[in-house]
Amino acid sequence: MGYSILFLSAFGAATILPFSSEIAFIGMLEQGYAPFWVWLAATAGNSLGSVVNWILGRFLTRFESRRWFPFKPESLQRSQAWFQKYGVWSLLFAWLPVGGDALTFIAGVMKVRIEVFFILTAIGKGARYALLYFLYSGFIQVI
Repeated sequence: MGYSILFLSAFGAATILPFSSEIAFIGMLEQGYAPFWVWLAATAGNSLGSVVNWILGRFLTRFESRRWFPFKPESLQRSQAWFQKYGVWSLLFAWLPVGGDALTFIAGVMKVRIEVFFILTAIGKGARYALLYFLYSGFIQVI
């Protein structure tokens, strides 16, 4: 049950929903869950949650003229220009707390191939959770 909760927490954290997965991640390590499976559940959930943003970006831009659309046309154009400048490799930074969700949305708008999107996003998110684990385990060694 714990891995499922972490997966869902990480999934939600990758979408536009206000979730955080770090507390669940560290909490599971504290409770003695297997580090590899904790890492895998968090990485998979967070990576698949980013796919939701990609899908929204890919298919919701047809509604950009509507009042409820979350991005103003100027903001969307600036984001697209930024993404064109830095390219798909910027998806390695989709884990960033500020701008990461927007980056995955813009990748959908820019019609980045889902395979490329998923691989780069998963690498970045997996590296982030691995770093979090190593920081946690190093901190525990110190005290």
